[in-house]
Amino acid sequence: MRRLLHISDVHFGPPHRSRLSDAVVAMAEERGPDLVVISGDLTQRAKPGQFREARAFVNRFTAPTITVPGNHDVPLWRVWERVLNPFGAYRSHFAENLEPVFRDEEMLVVGINTAYNWTFIEGQITLSRLTDVAELLAATPERVFKVVVAHHHLVPPPRFGTQRVLRNAFEAVDLFSSAGVDLILSGHKHQSFIANSEEFYPKGRPPVVIVHSGTTTSDRGRGSEKDKNTCSWIELDSELIRVSVLRWEDTLDRFTEHSRHVYPRQELVPYSLEGLGLGAFDSGG
Repeated sequence: MRRLLHISDVHFGPPHRSRLSDAVVAMAEERGPDLVVISGDLTQRAKPGQFREARAFVNRFTAPTITVPGNHDVPLWRVWERVLNPFGAYRSHFAENLEPVFRDEEMLVVGINTAYNWTFIEGQITLSRLTDVAELLAATPERVFKVVVAHHHLVPPPRFGTQRVLRNAFEAVDLFSSAGVDLILSGHKHQSFIANSEEFYPKGRPPVVIVHSGTTTSDRGRGSEKDKNTCSWIELDSELIRVSVLRWEDTLDRFTEHSRHVYPRQELVPYSLEGLGLGAFDSGG
């Protein structure tokens, strides 16, 4: 079994709620996850001081961590920096690798950067990165849990009207569902919701479970989670994927289980790179 604590959109800067970041660290110490996943927007405005605070926060976890940047981790008003060195502050004060990979004997977790200096508001996955991920997944034993982490969402959130998803979302989900990915973790919309790939991209394949975290430690909740904060506790074993959405309760001064979801782990089918038609991925990036 593997246990993940998934948090997102912590937004160090004016929107950040330090009381909640303290609570997240305490909860992680109590629950003992095998990995803490942070799916982007570590800062509010990509300022060096905000990255220092975010780095100090992540350093407090005793469990291993994996992070990917979000669109707020690229400077907005520092135009020349945004053009010439959009991830300079992130790399200097947080992490050099924008697309980290975590693995152990039971689990592979692949980070994908979906934020760029002139990115579309809903981000993008480059086709060249999909090719790299396809090769990584193909080289991973079938029994290993496969998890993808990105900041931007691949399926639209509920009750948000007409919403765009990240660029190349169809190609990404096509790959992930073909390659036996168990779980996709993301954030960005500041609202927690859970979906599966077949609901939005039906192809008759085993569905990939898609878990979106709301903002875990900021005052920027949206929609049904306005003024609320959420994260996810996930357990993976050989048969089941269990997801608990945790919501902050002021009266209790802690995160508590708001909803629980259980999915069967799908039977894995061997695949090859040729079978995925990876030639289509070579045309862009």
